[in-house]
Amino acid sequence: MFQRIKQYIFFAIIAAICYFFLSHHIIYYEKSFYLLNKSNLTFSYTFYSIQKKKPATILKADPLREDGMGDLLVELGLLDEEEKDQLEEEYSWEEEDDDDDDDDDEEYEQEE
Repeated sequence: MFQRIKQYIFFAIIAAICYFFLSHHIIYYEKSFYLLNKSNLTFSYTFYSIQKKKPATILKADPLREDGMGDLLVELGLLDEEEKDQLEEEYSWEEEDDDDDDDDDEEYEQEE
């Protein structure tokens, strides 16, 4: 009986650890770690180092940008608020342009 309870506790701890990794970005910068909540449960960009990366490169990643990476970069002093807004707007426009291209392809396929 006690052995079965230990197994349940072990699996509960493993499940909690997996859930934590699914729901957080762990950002490494200058010997420190920062946590960002993810908007979706996924393993993408779970561990991400912003060491020696330009802010524009970091904000190109849609999941990071959508989950507040720009605010963290401002907090760390790597960007100011205006630059953050400009980069977020630039990359959100690129994302919308990509979506528009997909719509054109669907219309072309329907005409055939």
